[in-house]
Amino acid sequence: MFELYSGTVYVRIGKVFRAMPDLLSAIESLRQTRGPYSQDLCLCTAKPYMACHKLGYAQKSAEMEEKMIYLDNAATTKTAPEVVEAMLPYFSENYGNPSAIYSLGSAAKKAVNEARRNIAAVIGAKQEEIYFTAGGSEADNWALKAAAEAYAGKGRHIITSKVEHHAVLHTCRYLEKNGYEVTYLNVDRDGIVDLEELKGAIRPDTILISVMFANNEIGTVEPVREIGAIARERGILFHTDAVQAFGQIPIDVEEMKIDMLSASAHKLNGPKGTGMLYIRSGLKVRSLIHGGAQERNRRAGTENVPGIVGFGAAAKRALGMMAEKSGKECELRDYLIQRIEAEIPYCRLNGHRRTRLPGNVSFSFQFIEGESLLIMLDMKGICASSGSACTSGSLDPSHVLLAIGLKHEEAHGSLRLSLSEENTKEELDTVVDQLKQIVSRLREMSPLYEDFVKAQKQ
Repeated sequence: MFELYSGTVYVRIGKVFRAMPDLLSAIESLRQTRGPYSQDLCLCTAKPYMACHKLGYAQKSAEMEEKMIYLDNAATTKTAPEVVEAMLPYFSENYGNPSAIYSLGSAAKKAVNEARRNIAAVIGAKQEEIYFTAGGSEADNWALKAAAEAYAGKGRHIITSKVEHHAVLHTCRYLEKNGYEVTYLNVDRDGIVDLEELKGAIRPDTILISVMFANNEIGTVEPVREIGAIARERGILFHTDAVQAFGQIPIDVEEMKIDMLSASAHKLNGPKGTGMLYIRSGLKVRSLIHGGAQERNRRAGTENVPGIVGFGAAAKRALGMMAEKSGKECELRDYLIQRIEAEIPYCRLNGHRRTRLPGNVSFSFQFIEGESLLIMLDMKGICASSGSACTSGSLDPSHVLLAIGLKHEEAHGSLRLSLSEENTKEELDTVVDQLKQIVSRLREMSPLYEDFVKAQKQ
């Protein structure tokens, strides 16, 4: 086992040691070193008391080259074949600019509007309330920054939660540097916002509440309907980041009193680089990107027609299969949770047991580190992710896991498995069997686990 820290990390390839500036560089070096022959690869730190523990990062042999098991659908999804088919004509046949007045441009504009209708139908919105963006992060930035600017005359106080996506949290930090005050709500051990705390945080100068629909790491679904009712009663705008929930679970912006909602195509088998912001009719939310008159003068830039068409096709597909897909994913999710809890000791399910996204499974395993777990799962052909932000370039543990009360060492031992309707029980059986072996092996290399076992015997 190796520690997570910012010092030098050494990679051993056979008998040769190479110094790397940090852990991520070392891991990448291991990945690039893979070749056709089995090699003895491991990581160690420069700390003198740390042994150079072999990770078992052996090369994939011919018998290990099996079908990949993809369990990282919360990160991105495979673009559905019918979505790709819908997009293709708009690259080289119907390639007109939607703003042009000739027929080629009109055909593109018609396709964009059809996509807008399909997307609006998923959330019970009007077609004209959907504005296309380059993704969920842009939509979150637009909602917060534009609303803050437009309603600054009323107040400069914003409320959000501690478990939001960084697209919201970092935007809030930006607004704080520009004269706004932000209240960050606590969550309980399941990741759910306390409605009484929310009510208590509201001030006369509160202009916006932004709470995500469902958490990207632990899958917990927030009480959005109740939050919307509180915000509407107090005359406060309500924005929700629904990137993980859009097309996965039912959403009705009118019933839930949502004023703004962010979504992204690639989370529901659509293309990357395309998102949208729902803005309720009548809101005076201003532009984030200035320039041309696209998106009814609210979002400048020539529309990404193939991406938008793909988003529309993915949204129509998701709406049509939502009930069946959700039912299957819930069954697989619960089966996976049951097996892990029954067969791997010293683990903790993260997020609410029932009020969670259909395909989300998040666990923390004591006495191991998620990065080691991910590498070894990858060598078995299993794609997953860790709750630790290390996977995105930071050695800090996940802010979400810390917010629900996990200790740093517990947060570092996290694993997120996000399913799709294409996964099977047989695949999940393979995953659990491999996971049991890997967790056991990592614990055998862990000084913390060794001390724990000794203490238990005393």
